Amino acid sequence: MTEPSSLSEVRELIDGIDGELVRLLAERQGLVRAAASFKKDTAAVRAPDRVEQVVASVRNRAAGAGLAPDVAEAVWRAMIAAFIELELREHARIETDGQRGGTL
Repeated sequence: MTEPSSLSEVRELIDGIDGELVRLLAERQGLVRAAASFKKDTAAVRAPDRVEQVVASVRNRAAGAGLAPDVAEAVWRAMIAAFIELELREHARIETDGQRGGTL
């Protein structure tokens, strides 16, 4: 990538990256919703050991990619917290539907 020559060019490049991140987050959201159907309870949704495993992995990958590990950790912890809340709602919906005899 060539160095941007203006602030507007920097912003345009950031906007492009943001668009790709939104697409990837939407894909991740679909997988989070799918995961909710495999988990038996809210403890499995929260999965603190898995959260720590993901964060450690992201910190390692960040360091190798030239991203500050602290920045990566902060972003992932915020993202994971938001997706856990979504997954808890999805899990509750599945449980409620299951009690009513609904289908997935």
